[in-house]
Amino acid sequence: MLVLYDFIAFAKLPLNYNASVKSTQMLVQKNHSVENFMHILSVGLNHKTASVSLREKLSFSSATLCAFLDRLDDTPAPASAIRETTIISTCNRLEYYALTNHPDAATREIISRLSQTFNLSPAEFEPHLYQLLDDDAIDHLMHVACGLDSLVLGEAQILGQVASAHQIAQAHGASGKILGRLFDMAIHAGKRARTETHIGMNPASVSSVAVHLALDFLGNLAEKTVMVLGAGEMGMLTLQAAAKFGAQKFIVVNRTRKNAEKRAIEWQAQPLTFDEIEDGLRQSDLVITATGAPHTVLHRDSVAEAIAARPNRPLLIVDIALPRDVDDDVIEIPGVRLYNLDDLQHQVADNLQARRHEIPKVEKIIAEEKTAFRHWLRARDVVPTIAAFRQQMDAIRRQEVERTLHRLPDLNDQQKAIVAELAHRLTNKFLHHPTVRLRAEAANGNGVAFAHALHELFALEKPTNIE
Repeated sequence: MLVLYDFIAFAKLPLNYNASVKSTQMLVQKNHSVENFMHILSVGLNHKTASVSLREKLSFSSATLCAFLDRLDDTPAPASAIRETTIISTCNRLEYYALTNHPDAATREIISRLSQTFNLSPAEFEPHLYQLLDDDAIDHLMHVACGLDSLVLGEAQILGQVASAHQIAQAHGASGKILGRLFDMAIHAGKRARTETHIGMNPASVSSVAVHLALDFLGNLAEKTVMVLGAGEMGMLTLQAAAKFGAQKFIVVNRTRKNAEKRAIEWQAQPLTFDEIEDGLRQSDLVITATGAPHTVLHRDSVAEAIAARPNRPLLIVDIALPRDVDDDVIEIPGVRLYNLDDLQHQVADNLQARRHEIPKVEKIIAEEKTAFRHWLRARDVVPTIAAFRQQMDAIRRQEVERTLHRLPDLNDQQKAIVAELAHRLTNKFLHHPTVRLRAEAANGNGVAFAHALHELFALEKPTNIE
């Protein structure tokens, strides 16, 4: 049976934290051996601690993560300090969650596994790692799932990524009951944060704000055509956001036809070069400009000519390039609405401020889910005692029923069943209050002492068929 007790103080631990672990273990030795004391450990890096180039080197795809988890079976349990594993890998973070009774050895093992898997020297990434233990690891995972640790506060994508990490770990047998329960409750916290607060209500990235402006200006995007000038990251993110809100027809414009066609294949879009921009303008309802050009690429005359060829159709232009791609006087053309990066960033700042006001509400949800998880962990500590208590009382019940029925040979089957049922109901009634009290004391942190007293009072044996 795995045993977890109260968690250490809320504090981020450096990689050299042997003193902290030693002091924690000393608290456990009063009742159990150190080998039975299990820690929840998280070792990872994210956008706050590592550059994008390093994060790219330490990134699992779904396929490579599955292969990695499958290889864990090749390490015999006695040779590994890690009992359960779940890994979150996104563009902004890699976090390795583990259940272990030796956190220092588990940390070394995690670093070694990552080094071998990604063919990197530990010196290249170890300085960028953070290490979180017990309550700190639990708190961090809850914050991640709720979007409070994201690059964009409250973004929703991370909740799906946490859920995917949990599902993959469970499917490959890497995660067990402890991490499985922890991730279930973290995901539940994330869902509550999004339904009970407004942490994710207002768009808080440039791409999402641009698309919401398009929805306000153009309405339903399903029948609209979206054109992107320049196929860089920001342009593609905005295109992706537009697709999520129903846009289906796309035009991709690039300096060379080869690059335009490459991006167009990904989006089933129409490829154009910069020489064909006016043709694209005549077709488009939303234009996103995100080139790296040192000068403007959309001018008043060309936009006005395109608008004249498509009367009664408004055009929204979102310029997210720096330096800007669109001449200022384009906004003077009737039927054209122009937003630039400054406009979007002001809106993003306002929306982020609105999201920040929701943080206390999300923190309250996290505190509730953490408390519930602690209660569940503590209740697990007394499960063997409850099982042993019930097994012993059931054995006595069966023995006494058999003895009674032996002394009453004239009873028919119905009468024998009544005697057996009476004994069963009396046993359950006798067991009910001690069981409820023991679980309640476990939730309050007193489970070990009460379990010990029950073992002593009833001379309980070790239960059978219990993990």
